[in-house]
Amino acid sequence: MPTLTKLVSMQEASEHNSKDDCWVVIDGKVYDVTSYLDEHPGGDDVLLTATGKDAKEEFEDVGHSQDARDMLKNYFVGEIDPSAATIPETKQEERANTIQKIKDLTRQYWAVPVAVVGISVVLSFIYLRRK
Repeated sequence: MPTLTKLVSMQEASEHNSKDDCWVVIDGKVYDVTSYLDEHPGGDDVLLTATGKDAKEEFEDVGHSQDARDMLKNYFVGEIDPSAATIPETKQEERANTIQKIKDLTRQYWAVPVAVVGISVVLSFIYLRRK
């Protein structure tokens, strides 16, 4: 007797995106990795940033072992419903905006230490010149 696989929309999978409820999609299969977040060798942030999309490429790029691939079976929830719509554009735009804000912040934060060093050099030069 064949077992029925639960079909999950990408929208539903993307809603499980917190430390208390984390689903990850890898190659069209949905996994509830909430209980594994603290044990993940790469940290929970890696899994949390993989929510809301199919993270197959990220999973493959890391070069997970066969043991890691076998472990996925323990967290299997279902498969992505191919007939359901993908994540709404607003969610994708929100994610893109968040990424852009993080990039902007990293550009701003390097300026403060450089300014402090620059001012220190100028003040040192002025002080030494007066002596």
